[in-house]
Amino acid sequence: MTQNSHQPFIIVAFVFLNFANQAFAMGLLDAYEAALNHDPTFRAAIYENEAGQQAEAIGRAGLLPSLNVTHAQNRNSGTFTQQGVSTVQTFDGQVSMLTLRQPLFNMEAIAGYQQGKARADSSRAKFISNGQQLAVRLVEAYVETLLAQDHVVLAEAQLDALEELKRVNERMLQKGEGTTTDVLETQSKFAIAQAKLIEAKDELEIAQLKLEAIVGQKITKLDRLSPSFSTQSIQLLDYENWHSLALEQNAELITQRHNVASGKEEVKKNRAGHMPRVDFVASLTKNQRGSFINRGLDAEFGTVGIEVNMPLYAGGRVSALTTQAAANHARAEAELDAMTDKVVVELRKQFNLLISGVKKIESLELAVKSAELLVEATQKSIRGGIRINLNLLEAQQQLHTARRDLIQAKYGYLLTYLRLQLAAGTLVPEDLRDIANYFKAGEY
Repeated sequence: MTQNSHQPFIIVAFVFLNFANQAFAMGLLDAYEAALNHDPTFRAAIYENEAGQQAEAIGRAGLLPSLNVTHAQNRNSGTFTQQGVSTVQTFDGQVSMLTLRQPLFNMEAIAGYQQGKARADSSRAKFISNGQQLAVRLVEAYVETLLAQDHVVLAEAQLDALEELKRVNERMLQKGEGTTTDVLETQSKFAIAQAKLIEAKDELEIAQLKLEAIVGQKITKLDRLSPSFSTQSIQLLDYENWHSLALEQNAELITQRHNVASGKEEVKKNRAGHMPRVDFVASLTKNQRGSFINRGLDAEFGTVGIEVNMPLYAGGRVSALTTQAAANHARAEAELDAMTDKVVVELRKQFNLLISGVKKIESLELAVKSAELLVEATQKSIRGGIRINLNLLEAQQQLHTARRDLIQAKYGYLLTYLRLQLAAGTLVPEDLRDIANYFKAGEY
């Protein structure tokens, strides 16, 4: 697999038929496409990102001109006195005003715009992280369901073997060749195996429900690992390269860096409360008998000028807000340091697991081969009268367990690689397609 530069998950619109009441055979890529459209967590992330992208436009609005219309319609009544003679005047008036205001110097608005850009960038990076996490969550649920299916198969095989052994022991007891102890021991193991089968089926149902909640479709068939599985298909970089990639491209770190930048602009924005604001103002007013002064006249006039607003004292509010913003900015920086440490630890953990996973798979492959040879040897020994059916049962159980552990190690290897890509910030849909190549269509 090749490493890709940090880029957003490309979201493609897919059209799906409604399979709500139908069983559906689903491959890994089919599940991913369905998850893009259905997964509630990811859909919430889409809307969160849409809302977050408006932060830049909201911040920019503070730097752009504003245009307002004000209209007042009123009835005036009062007493007008002239040369000792008072008369009562009552008349209707209207005042309409169109006002244009363009900020010329406004440090608060400038900081607000920069903060809006940082928030929009943070939202975008968080959305990329959510897209990457969706891929990992999907594969985890997919693999968990496959493992649960394998556990059911193993539990059923053990139950069948114990049932057959129970019948053999009962026949031997009837012929006087067996013992009651053997029968009771087998019955006990059979009852335990029944309980384990019930537990395995419950685990399978829960795993399927978790996967179906992500993809939004009923599932009974999944693609299974190909027998040609090989760890050599994954080409690894050395740890230092992974480390550099993580510090530069990890989506959570990028999100937090933008949060730090937003906090810095918040400090500037609050500190600007002590600074003057200069605006260009133009207005057009239309007055139709709007006051006693011009009660018999209509007037239209316009004004153009510069308005300066100089704050002097606001009860300490500006200083308090600035101090609060500075503390929040320092907290964001500390959180970035903590998150960096967390990412590095996770990266090292997944890298080590991936390296050790190769050796673990090789060891388990040898264990499976040895278990297969043991079953063959036990069968021959039984035919020769050296071993008994209980020995074969134990050998078969050992084989089933080795096979289960091997396939679980293979699933773990693939998941570890995805988690390593997630920690490094390099996980893209193409990596999921590469993982899907390890599976083939099959039935449970």
